Amino acid sequence: MSEETRSDTYAELASVGPYGVRPGHALITMVEPHPGHEHAYNRWYEDDHYYAGAMAMPWMFAGRRWVATRELQELRRPEKSAVAQPVTAGCYLSTYWITEGRYDEHMKWTVGINKRLNRDGRVHQERTHVFTSFQDHEATVYRDGAAGPRDVHALDHPYAGLVLQVVDTDNPDRRAALLDRLVTRDLPHRLAGSPAAMVTIFRPTPLPGDRMTYVKQVEGVDTRLTLLWFLDQDPRTCWTHHFADLEWLGDGDGDGDGDEGAGEGRGASTDRGAGTDRGAGAWVELVAPFIPTVPGTDRYVDELR
Repeated sequence: MSEETRSDTYAELASVGPYGVRPGHALITMVEPHPGHEHAYNRWYEDDHYYAGAMAMPWMFAGRRWVATRELQELRRPEKSAVAQPVTAGCYLSTYWITEGRYDEHMKWTVGINKRLNRDGRVHQERTHVFTSFQDHEATVYRDGAAGPRDVHALDHPYAGLVLQVVDTDNPDRRAALLDRLVTRDLPHRLAGSPAAMVTIFRPTPLPGDRMTYVKQVEGVDTRLTLLWFLDQDPRTCWTHHFADLEWLGDGDGDGDGDEGAGEGRGASTDRGAGTDRGAGAWVELVAPFIPTVPGTDRYVDELR
């Protein structure tokens, strides 16, 4: 058995390289099961793939699945999205944290194990990847400062909801400026007194050339930001007051008086349907609320359509 599994190699690998607990990278994957296959997909992912295709892998240390019922899907914005077509596509979201500095090692393993799972008939084919990418952590902004869970706890803490927000910019410099403004001004304003305890911000990384063919290459590697808003409340109970306008890139306090923020704020709609003025160089492509799944059950499966 030792020779077959190369067990001695595991001790060697564990003795070198980063092994902190910071979520330096993430896998964020939004998937749409094909009509009529919702139950089968949920059971396959939850009973097998969540573990064999994710949590059992080296350096992937936390994970959580989320679901968007039809009611939640209908809250999504903008109506025309470059991420989800139609915007209601992608009723399941899985989020995973990967140890900082271990992205390359994890990717070698994940490509290898997914090829094996596919070869062994353990990949559910009746699904479409709507938005799947590995991402590098850029920043986390907290509502309560030093109090409360940190980002390392976010996928284990029993948050009642999550909002996925995808923002595109027209060049890398614009993305850097937007990131700075979000961290220093917009998000602190937004989070104060809100049901969101924290926002984690990521930027996508390209998938390897030998990825599985059913997963498309990542878009916006140099220009996109992905925000995960972790909520203390079910998004359906607080959406209108706190999150319905997230498709706008305003200046944080919502008054449109900021300098760059006003230029990227509540501008005219575009031909892509996003709520921000593309002429300002940044726009929101998706705002999508989710609630956590209940592991070991098919709860919410009958509420997807």
